[in-house]
Amino acid sequence: MDLPIEHLRTLAAIIDEGSLEGAARSLHVSPSAISQRVRSMEERVGTVVLLRTRPVTATAAGATLLRAARQVSRVIDDAATELGEGSAAGSLVKLVINADSLATWFVPALAKAAAATGARFEVLRADETVSTEKLRSGEVMAALTSTAEAVPGCVSELIGVDKYHAVASPGFVAAHFPDGLTAAALGRAPMVEFDRHDMFQQRFLVNLGHGTRTPPRHYVPSSAEFATAVELGMGWGMLPRLQCAPLLASGALVELAPAEPLDLPLYWQRWNLRSPVLDELSAIIAEEAKRALSFAGPEYS
Repeated sequence: MDLPIEHLRTLAAIIDEGSLEGAARSLHVSPSAISQRVRSMEERVGTVVLLRTRPVTATAAGATLLRAARQVSRVIDDAATELGEGSAAGSLVKLVINADSLATWFVPALAKAAAATGARFEVLRADETVSTEKLRSGEVMAALTSTAEAVPGCVSELIGVDKYHAVASPGFVAAHFPDGLTAAALGRAPMVEFDRHDMFQQRFLVNLGHGTRTPPRHYVPSSAEFATAVELGMGWGMLPRLQCAPLLASGALVELAPAEPLDLPLYWQRWNLRSPVLDELSAIIAEEAKRALSFAGPEYS
């Protein structure tokens, strides 16, 4: 299959802009030229690559080509930098990171990477269990994920384990768990969840043997505000060690079951290509994770 680079750039521009007209403006060509490139691309690969939705989306074949387009762009940017012709603003690297990592250890690592590489970063926030979809679609170049299996065209590296603890305010514990974590109390006590994809609290109940309980739920889709909601007594919830340790030390929170933390193994998945920017970024992320996260034992290897 032989696809001109301008066709791949056109595909990426259409997805980024959300429409053929937007891509035409971005690339400074006519809308008819964009349409011709798309038709030619689809003829070459023998299938539809774009769905004319609002915004335009890629088909499965289009997602494969989009990933190739992003990788070609990355290689060209790296070559331009090595030749001293890179953009003064730095190349743009898109990542997808889970909210709790963003709220704790990841941003300092990203700041180091920005200083070391000169690149610009666009971070998309997504749950670690679904972030691989953005890699698979070609939307991002790297992701923190809980999935060990590498996405096609990517490599996966275990960088550490984030430990989550069931915590609540002292007043909440006194009001809802005067006799401990009984089945009846766990069924009545409100809990806080990040969103409807958040399964940490339910996993904790399952580990205690109370997985059939359906307590009332609050949904707070922000890491900092989630912790605040728990601290203010709205409900109990699972917080990462880095986030709850100071609150536990100060007495603002208490741990419900110190012997029952939940492990979240974190894998760094990135495109499988030689790139100075991605290589340096990945090395910094791995080093910062080693300092911030728990040791990844052999059960996750």
